[in-house]
Amino acid sequence: MIINTPQISIVNNLWLRDGVLVGGVDEAGRGSIIGPLVVAGVSIRESRIWQLTEMGVKDSKALTPRARARLFGEIMKVADSVCIRKVNPVEVDDNVSLRGLNRLEARVMAAVINNIGADEVYVDCCDVNPIRYSDYIGQYLKCSPKLHSMHHADVINVVVSAASIIAKITRDEEIQHIRSKYRTIGSGYPSDDRTMRFIRRYVAKNGNAPEFARKSWKPLRLLLEQTAQCKLRA
Repeated sequence: MIINTPQISIVNNLWLRDGVLVGGVDEAGRGSIIGPLVVAGVSIRESRIWQLTEMGVKDSKALTPRARARLFGEIMKVADSVCIRKVNPVEVDDNVSLRGLNRLEARVMAAVINNIGADEVYVDCCDVNPIRYSDYIGQYLKCSPKLHSMHHADVINVVVSAASIIAKITRDEEIQHIRSKYRTIGSGYPSDDRTMRFIRRYVAKNGNAPEFARKSWKPLRLLLEQTAQCKLRA
């Protein structure tokens, strides 16, 4: 069970001396126009990483919802530590306005790394320059693991794949919570016609954006600007 707090850490037998503790960190919802950005980290003893592979852990995007749900529980059982951090749309908007989304994600990933106690950490890099992104994360670290910043780490590294599943399931739960009240929100991504129809209807009815939407995303930003101009002409 996940406790709905901004950040949680779950630690089991963290100090067992059975090998190097390897961490993986990934995010879900970076490009979404609705809901939080979720960053998750998983750490597991190097001697037990084979268990992740054996249970079928892979990038969350390559799994069915049922498989992700099953693996979520299994990962939570075998991991030494799991940390989840949810970033709400207001915080995302504040950082996008300063052109700092990559730095925001790096800061949140660092907070997760600080809580999973890993000796060596692999992160899925959102920056075009993995070395620069590694430097961003390093600015916020309070520990000194060996850090690997990699493109497509969620596909390449099974521990990052595990983190991608934790992040995806957590974000899906957040979206489902919104959907329970506003049923026609779609997937939450701007490429989804249902999502954009919902946002247009909401703005037309209320004159502003829902609190769970990212106002800094271009489609919604332009819609709000058009709405404001219409009010001025009225």
